[in-house]
Amino acid sequence: MANGASPNDVFADARKIVTPDGIQEERFVTIGGIQQWITVRGRHRANPILLFLHGGPGFTSLPVSYYFMRDWEEYFTVVQWDQRGAGKTFAASSTTDSQAPLSVDRVVNDADELTRYLCETYAKQRLVLVGHSWGTILGVELAQRHPERFYAYVGMGQFVDFSRSEKLGYEATLAAARAAKNAQAVAELEAMAPFPDARHPERNLTNLPRERYWLATYNGYYWRGGFGHGEALATFSPDYTAADLHARDEGMQTSNQALWDALGHVDFTEKTRFDCPVIFLHGRHDLGTSATVLSEWYETLHAPSKKLIWFEDSAHMIYEEEPGKLLVSLVQQVLPLVDDRVSH
Repeated sequence: MANGASPNDVFADARKIVTPDGIQEERFVTIGGIQQWITVRGRHRANPILLFLHGGPGFTSLPVSYYFMRDWEEYFTVVQWDQRGAGKTFAASSTTDSQAPLSVDRVVNDADELTRYLCETYAKQRLVLVGHSWGTILGVELAQRHPERFYAYVGMGQFVDFSRSEKLGYEATLAAARAAKNAQAVAELEAMAPFPDARHPERNLTNLPRERYWLATYNGYYWRGGFGHGEALATFSPDYTAADLHARDEGMQTSNQALWDALGHVDFTEKTRFDCPVIFLHGRHDLGTSATVLSEWYETLHAPSKKLIWFEDSAHMIYEEEPGKLLVSLVQQVLPLVDDRVSH
């Protein structure tokens, strides 16, 4: 590297916002009584705000957003947020403040407070709400509570019926392992049956790492991509140090422990009305959040407008697998819903 600069420094310099009306801010804000980390980035301050709700629980997208989501900043002012129990927010909070009691409703309340803060701080009436995976649980709850705040709700890797989705993913993974005659995978997957276990839910979190390992092995997260490149790319992040990444991993472990049982009861199948536009962007081969369950639920939904766009070359991680199609989808399908946007 020239002048001894690290890759992290090079990426930080290369993605500086240099437009005179741009915005590039990163800071802690008080949300839900604790300090929570956000970044706000966009080339034109007048563009609509897009709040991204990351997956997990606890799997902040900030370490890889510099690579996969940078071009969103040409059309939106993008807010990345390390949720309660995630990343820099987890590292800055005491165990008591950050995790006890950690619940779905508490993180939804945080998201609610953050949307109000963003609208007030940046003089916006509404914003675009985007959730991925676990973030879609927060997104549905928030969009149904306060539809007036959102131009649209966009779900990527949308959860609907958590328990059924997990069951279908497990069954598909086991079938793939049997077809491949992988004796180790079959033995490990059969040993954890039933998955998920409704009668003994404590088994689910214990079995989760191996179930997820085999699900990824058989293309349930990345379509024909194994385990992806997120971990490697995170090491070059201009936003995250090695210590931050360590805190992210600790936060994920803690968040899973606190929330996994509650997630087993998430079921949106009876929530069929939205009072803001909804768009779903979903990997056709997703086993982490069932494409089958989403497709069935979508047919029952009533909203001012709705759309389901399939990503044919993706599983669960569409922002990593088909980032170009995702950007085009946001620009062509979501941006027109922003009725007071400014053209450049």
